[in-house]
Amino acid sequence: MSAMSGKVVHNVFVSQCYLQNRQFVGTQYRRVSCAPYVRNLLPFQGGKLAWTGISSMQLRTLSKQQGPFVKRGTVHCNVAPTTSAVPSIDIVDFLKLQNGSDIRGVAVAGVEGEPVNLTEQVAEAIATAFARWLVEKKKADGSRRLRVSIGHDSRISALRLQDAISQGIAGAGLDVVQYGLASTPAMFNSTLTEDHGFLCPVDGSIMITASHLPYNRNGFKFFTNAGGLGKADIKDILERAAVIYNNFTVEGLTNSKEKASASIRRVDYMTIYTSNLVNAVRKAAGNIEKPLEGFHIVVDAGNGAGGFFAAKVLEPLGVVTTGSQFLEPDGLFPNHIPNPEDKTAMKAITQAVLDNKADLGIIFDTDVDRSAAVDSTGHEFNRNRLIALMSAIVLEEHPGTTIVTDSVTSDGLTTFIEKKLGGKHHRFKRGYKNVIDEAIRLNSIGEESHLAIETSGHGALKENNWLDDGAYLMVKILNKLASARASGMGGGSKVLTDLVEGLQEAAFAVEFRLKINQNHPDLKGGSFRNYGEAVLKRLENSIESNPKLQKASVNYEGVRVSGFGGWFLLRLSLHDPVLPLNIEAPSNEDAVKLGLAVLAAVNDFSALDKSALDKFVQVS
Repeated sequence: MSAMSGKVVHNVFVSQCYLQNRQFVGTQYRRVSCAPYVRNLLPFQGGKLAWTGISSMQLRTLSKQQGPFVKRGTVHCNVAPTTSAVPSIDIVDFLKLQNGSDIRGVAVAGVEGEPVNLTEQVAEAIATAFARWLVEKKKADGSRRLRVSIGHDSRISALRLQDAISQGIAGAGLDVVQYGLASTPAMFNSTLTEDHGFLCPVDGSIMITASHLPYNRNGFKFFTNAGGLGKADIKDILERAAVIYNNFTVEGLTNSKEKASASIRRVDYMTIYTSNLVNAVRKAAGNIEKPLEGFHIVVDAGNGAGGFFAAKVLEPLGVVTTGSQFLEPDGLFPNHIPNPEDKTAMKAITQAVLDNKADLGIIFDTDVDRSAAVDSTGHEFNRNRLIALMSAIVLEEHPGTTIVTDSVTSDGLTTFIEKKLGGKHHRFKRGYKNVIDEAIRLNSIGEESHLAIETSGHGALKENNWLDDGAYLMVKILNKLASARASGMGGGSKVLTDLVEGLQEAAFAVEFRLKINQNHPDLKGGSFRNYGEAVLKRLENSIESNPKLQKASVNYEGVRVSGFGGWFLLRLSLHDPVLPLNIEAPSNEDAVKLGLAVLAAVNDFSALDKSALDKFVQVS
C-alpha cells in the first residue's frame, strides 16, 4: 500500500477486552481497556498505526480507562491528502441483513461459521441511508434540522455500533440524541413525547438490538411517529446503504466523526418512559400514590435492558421486589436466554416466584418489547395463556372487540375468546408487524380491534399507539391488580388466574422445524420458497381426500387442519428455508396420528428434512 499522509480517526474495539471487569454503574457500563489485546492486534511503526495486513473492518473502538467511564482514544494513520477510498473494505450483501421489518447481523467475531457482517462501517452506511430516507419522508426543507434518537440493549457490541450509527446520522446533517441503555418501546415513544426539555419529540428513532438472539448478534429497529418501519422501507434503506458503503472515503468517514462529536446530545429518556408507566397504574387505581403497597412481585430481566422495571416502575407503586433476578445488563446473557418463550427462562422466573413466595413474577426479553408473567402458584401466563389473560382484560373494557393473533394460537383460545368472553378471534399470520398491521387494517374498515398479540409475547394495544410493548402489557396486568384491590376484591394474583378460568389447553403440544436443503437437486436451481409452497400444496391436496381431517375454513398462512381432537399447522417460515409444523392434541397418540398425516403427504420431498418428525411418529 502506498504511503499516505494526513490523519484519520478510526475506532478500534476488541470485544474480549470489553467483556472483562464489567460493572454496572447507573444505566452505563464500566469498561476497562485491555492493552495486550490491542498490542497483539495492531502493529505500530514509529508511533503510527501500520495498515499492513489489517482490514479496515478490524479498526474498532479503543477505550482508555479513566475512572469508571471511558475517554475515547484516537489512532492516527497516514492518509492521502486527496479523496481516497477506504482501504481493504469488506464486501457485504446488505439485503441479507434484512429480517422482516428489522435489520440483524453478526457483530462480534468468535462463533465458528458466523463471520462478522455488521461492522461499524456497515452500521454507519445504514444510519446514513436512514437519515436520507427520513429527510425525504418528512419532506424536510432545511428550515430546521431533523433529530434522531438512538438507544441500545445490553449487547457487548452496542456501544461501538451506537458510535457508528451516530456518525452516520450526524454526517447526513441530522442531530443525534443518545439515550444509552433503553428499551425498544421507549424508542418509539420518543417520537411521540412532547417535552422539549428532553429534546422530544424526535423525528426518527433507532434501537440497537437483536432481541433474544445470541451475544454475537446485533441489529437495528427503526421508528417514526407513524410506528415501526415496514419490510419495504427496510429494503429501501439497505439498498441505499449499499451504495453509500461502496462510496465511502477516508475523508468522508473522518468528517462524519467530527460532525458527530459536535451534534450528539445525551438524554435520560427512560425517566419519562418509566414515569408514564407508573402514572398509568396510579390512574387505574383512582390516583392512589402506592396502589400496590405490599404486593410482592419479582422481575427477571435476563440481563437484558428490562432491569429498570423493578426499581423505576414497581417500587414507586409500593411493590416489594426482593428476589428479583438478573436485572444487571450483561450482554453475554450468562444466566438464561432473555426470551419469554424459552423453557429455561420461564423455569427461572417460576422458581423465583415460588422461592420468594411472591404474588407475581414478570419476565422480559432483551429489549422489553415482549413479556410474560407467572402467578403465585407457579402457573405461567405466556403464549396462549397470556393472550387469554390480555383478551379478558381488554374485552372487559371493550366488549365484543376483535382480538388479532398470529397463526399458531390454539383452537381452545378461539373458543375462550368467542364463547367465554364474547369477543371475536381473528387468527392471522406469524410476525408481530403482520399482526399489528392487520389490527390497524381491521379498524380502518370498521371492525373494532383493540389488541394485537402473538404467542411470542409481542402484544400491542390501540390505546398505546399499536406499539408492541412488553412493559405496557405488564402495566395492564398491574392495572387489574390495582383496580381489583381498590374495589375490595382482595390481593394476590388470584384475580388474574380467575380471568383465564375455562381456557381449554391441549394436553400435548409439539413443534418441528422441517428444513429445506437449498443445495438439493430437487430444487432444480429454484428458490426454497417455491419448493416450500409445493410442499404445502401437496399437503392441502392430501387433506381433501382424508375424511378424518378438516381444513380450516378461514386461514391466512400455511395449511391448518383439525382432526383427532386436535390440530396442526404447517407453514413456510417468513425468512428462512424452514417449514415449521405445530401440532396440538388431547394426547400423544392423537398427535402422532396428525404427524403421520403430514408425513404421508410430504414424504416424497427429498430436500425436506423430515427426520425429527419421522422419529416422533416411530418412537411414540
